[in-house]
Amino acid sequence: MSGPDDRRLEELSLNSSAPPGQLLYDGWIVRLAPGKAKRARSVNAFYPSALPLDEKVGHCQALYHGAGLPLLFRMTPFCQPAALDRDLEDRGFARFESTSVQGAVIDPGCARLPTWEAEPLAGWIEAVAGLRGSAAPQAAAHRARLEAMPLAKRPLALRDSGEVVATGLTVVEGDCAGLFDIVTHPEARRRGHARRLVGALLRCAWELGARHAYLQVEAGNAAAIELYRSYGFRERDQYGDRGREGT
Repeated sequence: MSGPDDRRLEELSLNSSAPPGQLLYDGWIVRLAPGKAKRARSVNAFYPSALPLDEKVGHCQALYHGAGLPLLFRMTPFCQPAALDRDLEDRGFARFESTSVQGAVIDPGCARLPTWEAEPLAGWIEAVAGLRGSAAPQAAAHRARLEAMPLAKRPLALRDSGEVVATGLTVVEGDCAGLFDIVTHPEARRRGHARRLVGALLRCAWELGARHAYLQVEAGNAAAIELYRSYGFRERDQYGDRGREGT
């Protein structure tokens, strides 16, 4: 079964994480939403550009300063111009936090897993914020981004004794589903909650017409990568972020 190529996966990821505060500047997608998700508050140099780099970096610096955010660049294999990674390093932007982009064909067997009902978005956002320790402005930005998203989505939560111990979200575009916000309470880990949750997200994705799935995970998170591997996920590429001290 043919799936999306790596560039299309990047497009899908950009669509699934698009915040209300977004600008297009000479081929760069400039995102200015506060919150913990760096993909919603970073520059994504996805398209060719023409302006001098010094001019562009200065313009972006002013935009992020005005928004009260540090200037952050999301560095993928598709960045334009090709020398951008080296040029930013020369300007003092350090690279950190490598992320693995993983893809899988959804196993039809997922359709036979137990059905979960989608959570009301507002309550689910509060649950995610509680698990992550997010501040109120970050939770508000998360909710605004998801409410504005024109794609099918299913927020799920797993409860233990009435308390939410794990959350996850599937976002579907065409026959592809992205899995996001997979978070487990620290005291509830190693109990199979994340495994059940990922299975439920894939079942929801299948029911919404998706036959392929993708997700992003910290490259050094061996336990999570092993879990995703059990559902058929394999690395497609990696990206990192570049920012200055304090980012």
